[in-house]
Amino acid sequence: MADIKIYSAVVCPYAHRTRLVLQEKGIDFDLIEIDLQNKPEGFTKVSPYGKVPAITHGENRIWESAVINEYLDEVFPNPPLLPSNPIAKAQARIWIDFANTRLVPAFSTLLRSPDFQKQEEAKKELYKHLEFIENEGLGKLSGDSPYWFGESISLVDFTFFPWFERWGALKHYRGFGIPAEFTRLKQWKHALKERESVKAIAHSKEFYIERYAKFAAPVPVAA
Repeated sequence: MADIKIYSAVVCPYAHRTRLVLQEKGIDFDLIEIDLQNKPEGFTKVSPYGKVPAITHGENRIWESAVINEYLDEVFPNPPLLPSNPIAKAQARIWIDFANTRLVPAFSTLLRSPDFQKQEEAKKELYKHLEFIENEGLGKLSGDSPYWFGESISLVDFTFFPWFERWGALKHYRGFGIPAEFTRLKQWKHALKERESVKAIAHSKEFYIERYAKFAAPVPVAA
């Protein structure tokens, strides 16, 4: 039995983040799949917010994906997934915050909202965020290298990627793919898809289309 248990749900991109970190670092863990529609009794003793991911490490419990991932990077330092330079580390945390507070909410609104006007606003917002990633993130920080901070993969890559693995479902239900002009972003996505840690737990576009059907409200007709 492994010292680490992760409470996860295959549909959840937040849990996907932490599973990627575990895979990349080669950490032995026990996977406990949680049915988010029918959570087991006592689950809040592990995850007080009732969300995934959560982990236990021995007698300790940690929840919230960004917190878990930094914890894992400190306790299992090889390979390191945050820069050692304080400025670069601060930049990494800024981009993790950008994912959580900007990209993810726009993605979620576009996928889930039944309101046509809100969907159109979310598309504009999402385009703006992708443009910012293309120019201010990958364009300035990675150069010609495959990952966000260059040749070494980081928590930033794993923070964003789960939503891009699910982008096919967004395109299917809302007709919003990654715009062709964001070439650097597409190169980054391809590089991540070829990573062994990513391939080990990857799912197909069709898998997400099926799993996200219950989250994507029918596309309304504009007035």
